[in-house]
Amino acid sequence: MSEALKELGEHIASALENDVREWVVDRGELTVTIHRDRVVKVIRFLRDDPACRFTTLIDICGVDWPSRTQRFDVVYHLLSMHKNHRIRVKVWTDEDTPVESITELFPAANWFEREAFDMYGILFDNHPDLRRILTDYGFHGYPLRKDFPLTGFVQVRYDEEQKRVVHEPVELVQDYRDFDFLSPWEGAKYVLPGDEKAEGKA
Repeated sequence: MSEALKELGEHIASALENDVREWVVDRGELTVTIHRDRVVKVIRFLRDDPACRFTTLIDICGVDWPSRTQRFDVVYHLLSMHKNHRIRVKVWTDEDTPVESITELFPAANWFEREAFDMYGILFDNHPDLRRILTDYGFHGYPLRKDFPLTGFVQVRYDEEQKRVVHEPVELVQDYRDFDFLSPWEGAKYVLPGDEKAEGKA
């Protein structure tokens, strides 16, 4: 399988030499990194080329690298049921530069791109309906960014007095609890219910 993927990687790189940054076969998976402004061209080639025939879009997701100038990877996973191959295509972008939408090639990309926008704030040009899909109306921030606070910014709840849904700052109140984390095999310092029976038998 690795040899077949290497041949496929070489074929893609030679056919799209101005569009492909790099490609690698690692752990039995082919990953192709491309220039951001060539995404539609490359995905169309992978779908239509007779040697590729990646006709099924499995997923589009984001990866956040906050220390990089182009902090986001936009990752496309495609499947060729004709050739029994999978491929991962990656592009890099930042918070302000959009990636071209591939909804014209794969209508299923619509919700995947909306999810990447909702969770990471990744922008997609020419998307037919780029709005949040998982978070609530009025939500602030992007939950899968590494710098997003663990408690979030606001919470949504139904207020019985106002008879409506209200947005308010998150306030987490937790009582202090003390755990000893002792293993039952090492023996606890306190007597557990039932232990007195075992001592009586001894």
